[in-house]
Amino acid sequence: MSSKPNAPQQPCAQKMPQPKTTAIAGPQTPDQLKQFIFDHLDIRIPDRQICPGHNSPMEYLWHTWRTDQPALRSAGQISGDCIVWANRGGGKTQLAAIATLLDGLFKDDCRIRIVAGSLDQACRMYEYLAGFVAEHFEDRIDGRMHQEKCRFQNGAEVRVLSQSQRAVRGQHVQKLRCDEVELFQEEIFNAAKFCAQSRGAVLGAMECLSTMHQPFGLMQKIISQAADAHIPIYKWCLWEVVEKCTPDRRCSRCPLDNDCRGKARRADGFLRIDDCIAMMRRSSRMGFETEMLCLRPNMENAVFGDFDPAVHVCPLEYNEDLPLYRAIDFGYVNPFVCLWIQVDREGVVRVIDEHVQSGRTLSNHAELIKQRTPGGPQRVAATYCDPAGAQRNGESGKSPMDLLREAGIKTYSSKSDIQVGLELIRRALRAGDGSSKLVISPKCPHLIEAMQGYRYPRSAQGDRAEVPVKDGVFDHPIDALRYFFVNYYRPSGKVAVYRS
Repeated sequence: MSSKPNAPQQPCAQKMPQPKTTAIAGPQTPDQLKQFIFDHLDIRIPDRQICPGHNSPMEYLWHTWRTDQPALRSAGQISGDCIVWANRGGGKTQLAAIATLLDGLFKDDCRIRIVAGSLDQACRMYEYLAGFVAEHFEDRIDGRMHQEKCRFQNGAEVRVLSQSQRAVRGQHVQKLRCDEVELFQEEIFNAAKFCAQSRGAVLGAMECLSTMHQPFGLMQKIISQAADAHIPIYKWCLWEVVEKCTPDRRCSRCPLDNDCRGKARRADGFLRIDDCIAMMRRSSRMGFETEMLCLRPNMENAVFGDFDPAVHVCPLEYNEDLPLYRAIDFGYVNPFVCLWIQVDREGVVRVIDEHVQSGRTLSNHAELIKQRTPGGPQRVAATYCDPAGAQRNGESGKSPMDLLREAGIKTYSSKSDIQVGLELIRRALRAGDGSSKLVISPKCPHLIEAMQGYRYPRSAQGDRAEVPVKDGVFDHPIDALRYFFVNYYRPSGKVAVYRS
């Protein structure tokens, strides 16, 4: 956020009233709110939408402010929940601190909690708040500012929470602000969903703020579910928060021109253009698109970086003229996966359907597989599975492959290094000549999600490991697909075809 040029940081000349009532007073329009922040905090909030489908930072701040004013809130509004998806350096944390200050100043007895992907990040938001109070509103605090909590004279209270089950559970507050949710542990985030509750004139609100760092990480899941939950998304990128470009800069000589195309001429933000240029030069293209332009999740550590839903996902139907294959990955607590696959005469692998389910016995899965197999079990050329399925249970003396065989499903497996199977899949996605030999039906949402979300871990030094993350979610559909490839395509290059 930008400050008044050459403006001294000083408290407001006139003390604000300190009513102890349930009435919420203050700015009544976005312009009034923007002016209030400028007058009292010396901060100018960008209020211009530059990119199609984006928002200005001011729109988020107006949302969180008007939510608790009955005359201004939307008809039938029952919560103040929202999601903020913004670029690195886009002012998310400072904006949330301003929203917290407004809650404390104007909303009597409002309880606000701050939690983030790390305690340090949560403390950053609180430090912004503490700075605002120290410079301008110290007289509104009851007692003194503590290291991670404070109380306003109207009964409003702010606390910082660590990201833990113990800290999150048992909290019942009106406002929960979650910063950098991409870095949250999912089970803690799920527990946090029950913290925000309305009280008095203040509606319960859970606000989620983050940059989207990775494909099918927590942030992308939250965004994908937002429409069904009727939660508004406020999105902005570099162009909504960059400073206005001056006429002395020539577009033809600017490294940002291919992305900018005049956008910075209409901007009125605070990020320096020279800093943006430096960040672009220091980062990869993909990293810049993800972190600064908010175009897509970062695929740099994705196992299948060439997977593109626009290319590799299309409607498919069972073709009775082609052999049918099944590929199985065993699971009970983790998902059991079965894929139905055909290969056409051009060698294109067609994944036409999937069965993904947890908590069922193998006999249940076997019956479902037989029922869902198009053309009937007699049309199956082969069923491939995890070689570990040959291991016998110590009590029953039978292996999963034995149990499937008893249910009428004969399986085949061959041991191979995981990297061999992954390379076969990558080759099918995009061969050396650029051609693609893998398509997946929209009826396989788990596999499609896994193709995008399956990742290599990174060390603290940023190095990529050789073996992908076994997260219990994305790895199982990929494992089933891998069993098909390593069994169907022999190392010799010959195709293995069996009959059930």
